[in-house]
Amino acid sequence: MVATHASMAARGKLVYGLYRAVTRVAVPIIYAHVQWRRLRGLEHPSRWPERFGRPSSPRPSGPLLWFHAVSLGEGLSAIPVIKHCVSQHPNFVVLMTTTTLSAFEVIKDQLPGGVIYQLAPLDLPTAVDKFLGYWDPVAIFLMESELWPNLIVSASKKRIPVALLNARMSCKSFERWSRPLAQPLISLMLSKISFIAPLSTLQAIRFQLLHVSPHVIHFAGDLKYAVGDFNILAKDVRKINDLQLQLADRHVWMAASIHEGEEEVMFWVHKELIKMYPNLLLILVPRHPQHAHQIALELKKQGLNVSFRSRNEIISPSTNTYVVDTLGELRVLYRVTPVAVIGGSFLPGLAGHNVSEAAAAGCAVLTGPHVGHFSHMLAGMIQAASSSVLQVGDKYELLDTLKNLLGDAKSLEAHCIAAKHAFSNVSKGVVERAWKLASAHVLEQAIGKSDDGQSLVTLA
Repeated sequence: MVATHASMAARGKLVYGLYRAVTRVAVPIIYAHVQWRRLRGLEHPSRWPERFGRPSSPRPSGPLLWFHAVSLGEGLSAIPVIKHCVSQHPNFVVLMTTTTLSAFEVIKDQLPGGVIYQLAPLDLPTAVDKFLGYWDPVAIFLMESELWPNLIVSASKKRIPVALLNARMSCKSFERWSRPLAQPLISLMLSKISFIAPLSTLQAIRFQLLHVSPHVIHFAGDLKYAVGDFNILAKDVRKINDLQLQLADRHVWMAASIHEGEEEVMFWVHKELIKMYPNLLLILVPRHPQHAHQIALELKKQGLNVSFRSRNEIISPSTNTYVVDTLGELRVLYRVTPVAVIGGSFLPGLAGHNVSEAAAAGCAVLTGPHVGHFSHMLAGMIQAASSSVLQVGDKYELLDTLKNLLGDAKSLEAHCIAAKHAFSNVSKGVVERAWKLASAHVLEQAIGKSDDGQSLVTLA
């Protein structure tokens, strides 16, 4: 067994050496690609150098913790942990990074005061080395599946402990990492991680099959539950009140995080429902706002009257579809609709989205059959309250379920109450548990990195 581990480690170092060499040589190509993305509006117009490890903010003195998430959903999951960290340990400097521009635009306004926000460095040797050299974190917290070889190995060489929070690995990713060339590399990376908090037992098994020590794995709960538990800002209260006035005396349902192709399901269901409820309004939230124009054209072809959120158009009595082509407003919108259908779940190959945000707002929550790694969330919610989430098999079942909810006020209210009750049960204490475990297994290792090591021990 020792020989096997030694052989795997040796192969992992060899594969990593090849990866590092390739990523070093590829810098000019990747630089050109980033410029192409910038011209298309997919990278920040002025802060894109951060992607190459060039900072745009000063580095304050004191021990620094780095939180990293790839995109909006993962970033929102990190925010409650960051808020808890800031409130409990004010002597830490906190840095957060995300990769996507959409996440940057939304999250920058939701972080606690004093938290530094940068775009994440690409996994290039020079970018990672510049980033780590400048920010000099005492610990790194990666969200979900952000496993990057140069980042993790470089952090290990600098004796910076790394944690993986809300850790997940899809079936496809597991299959890819299990291939002969990839497995030594992932095993090397995972051997450098000090703490893994998996989403579920299945996720834990996948990590162990890739040679993670069981002693590194600890269950804390799903941090995505904490996304729904937040304080409404004053500006959001005004938005909610304004929308509620426009929606008064109307039947309303919402289709959230709709992927390309799913809108056809929602259009068909909506047109059928309008036959029963002529004043019915559909709030349609595309997963990617850039698809809104195409969606609107299709709606108009089908004779539906459309208003756009981005244009501040009023929802008039004749409007029967409200297209939300903006980012970061789901939390507000869930509070003005009694029924929320969560997309990313009605076509094969999709993997669902977070249902707990809608449940936290007190919506009756529906989802399609394809929920991927969110299946554990559905199971937890349904276990807490059997009618908290309704999973339908196709558009016909979706239509029948919506008919029942819109036509029976008592049933609708019961489902709304069940959803809120389930959310309260499953979300309780998840942030505190995650941070307590991370403190015990990660921050103690950071003592040697900090000049103020004793303070880290006391606060952790």
